[in-house]
Amino acid sequence: MGLAASGFFDDSRFFRVVAGFIAQFGVAGDPAVTAVWRGRPIPDDPVRQSNARGTLAFAMTGPGTRLTQLYINLADNARLDAQGFAPIGRVANGMEIVDRLYAGYGDQSGGGMRAGRQGQLLAGGNHWLDAEYPRLDRLLSVRLLAPPPSPTSPTPPP
Repeated sequence: MGLAASGFFDDSRFFRVVAGFIAQFGVAGDPAVTAVWRGRPIPDDPVRQSNARGTLAFAMTGPGTRLTQLYINLADNARLDAQGFAPIGRVANGMEIVDRLYAGYGDQSGGGMRAGRQGQLLAGGNHWLDAEYPRLDRLLSVRLLAPPPSPTSPTPPP
């Protein structure tokens, strides 16, 4: 994914953590970077697996509205499947750390994507979040792990 490879998520915040539900991230720390990506919707994927605990999916407000925000399911959230939330990955290891993310602010520090209440977050980035919600946990960096080769894939030469 181009966002991860470009460092978009590095030094960003888990701005919406709702205990027993989701941990959401995906707003760049620099509002200028966020602004560049706001006009680039990411095409929807079909729902091929359930929003099980540890899966990762794009947040959205409806079909064709996925941008940069993602969430990690903290529980089995199968109810999201019928709404078109398509998991695109899974936490490979460290789910016990995800479970300990600070959830004291709940939806207050960045919820409201569907209600249009993210203006200050998008305009202020890390500066605003750090001033208003100093206990939020940070993503230091995001790296993608390549999937294991399929049994029919040729083995690369040594």
